Formats: sequence, structure tokens, C-alpha cells
Amino acid sequence: MGLTLFHRDLGGSGLPLLLLHGMLGSSRNWQTVGRDLADVAHVYALDARNHGQSPHEEPMDYAAMEADVLAWMDAHTTGPVDLMGHSMGGKTAMRLACRHPERVGRLIVVDMAPRDYQWPGGRAEYRAMNALDLTTLSSRAEAETRVEPIVPDWAMRKFITTNLERTSDGWRWVFNLPVLSAALPVLEKNSLGPDDRFDGPTVFITGGKSSYVRPEDHVAISRHFPSARVKTLPESGHNPHMEARETFVAEVRAALRDA
Repeated sequence: MGLTLFHRDLGGSGLPLLLLHGMLGSSRNWQTVGRDLADVAHVYALDARNHGQSPHEEPMDYAAMEADVLAWMDAHTTGPVDLMGHSMGGKTAMRLACRHPERVGRLIVVDMAPRDYQWPGGRAEYRAMNALDLTTLSSRAEAETRVEPIVPDWAMRKFITTNLERTSDGWRWVFNLPVLSAALPVLEKNSLGPDDRFDGPTVFITGGKSSYVRPEDHVAISRHFPSARVKTLPESGHNPHMEARETFVAEVRAALRDA
């Protein structure tokens, strides 16, 4: 039984396109691209459990996230959907498509492959977040300064601290940091089993400056997704929907228009 996930309806008509964000992200990450794609689909962006405005609950694993998305589909759709996931959301999307192929028309996976990972720098970033004393924090800018010795990358510091919000009781993380910290080794693992397979139309969109999808990963991609095409955006890193938005949107539109 899945959780009731928060979602954003980004408009459009036709077959639903569900957008699944990456680790520490939320449906906010998809708002601009989602609206761009509303001319070819009815676009919905979901918050995963323990992220954004969705409930904070254990367990935090791919079986639970798959069940959550299926429950959302049961509540909001009447037939197959197109499914696009980035990073952690890509792992969830791959698993759901393989195990419930009748529920998925087309699959788009953004800068993720079906294998184990150790999130580059991720352990250090979690250490920095867990070490940050929110009771003495005055601003997001101060939080950036405090985590800089452990997280030297400016863009990653910005990404992390946008998940801080001020409440009447002080600052809090929007995501469930304790649960995500404990689940990190599970979330880094491959979400697929050896026999998982989805024969439907599939596109992997990768960043040319990213190491998340390597040439040797194409063998596993073809084994689990025999119809898959891999499109690499040379100018992008791990977040092509943000770093190369116009090219990314064009590739997604092309994938969604394929029969």
C-alpha cells in the first residue's frame, strides 16, 4: 500500500507524463521543464516519500517508492502513463516499468543506469548536512558558508540549502534527513533484479560531462531495455533538465512523439 504523494499539475492534455525527481530534490525541480512539455502531454511532477511535501515515512527503498507511484496512478489515472525519472527517480521509473509494463507507455531515464552507485561526494554532503546546527542558524547564506569546507562545489551547496525552510520554531530540512542518511547505502544500489525487463519504447538521456552513465553501462541498458536509445547531451552534467534545458526538452518531445 503506497503513500499519498504530493504532486504538481503542470498542465497540458493527452497521455499523462509523470516526472520523478532525484535524491534530495522535489517536484519543484521539474516546474520549468514540465511546463515546457505541456504541449505534448499532461504533465505531473511527484514528490517522492521523505522529500518535498510528501509524507515522511519508512522504509526508504525502491520497492516502497514504486508502490507509492503505483498508488498515485491508481488514484489519478485510468490507463498507461509515460514515465520520466532523473537519478533516484530514474531508478524508481526503471523498476516500475520492468515490473508493471502494462502501466507504462514510454520510459525516459535521465542520467542514470541500471547498476550500483556510490553517489559522488554524497557521503560528504550528508555528513555536512547532519553536522549543521539548525538551532543557531540565521539564514541560508550562513548555512552555505558553514558547509563550504565539506562541500566545496558551489552549485551543490545551493542545491542542498534550498531545502532549508524557516518555520515558527526555527529552521528545518524539507526532506527527512535522518531517514535518507540511513537509507543512502540502499538507494545507491541497483533497483533492478537480473530478470527485470521492459520491452516498450525507452530513451536514456545522459549528460556528456557526467560519469553516471558510462559506455560500459550500455550493455546492461540493452539487456533490461531492448528497445532503448541513448541520447547524450555533450554540454550537460548530471542535471540535463537544468543545464541543457532547451536541448533536453527537444529530446523528450521527440521521445514522446514516437509511436
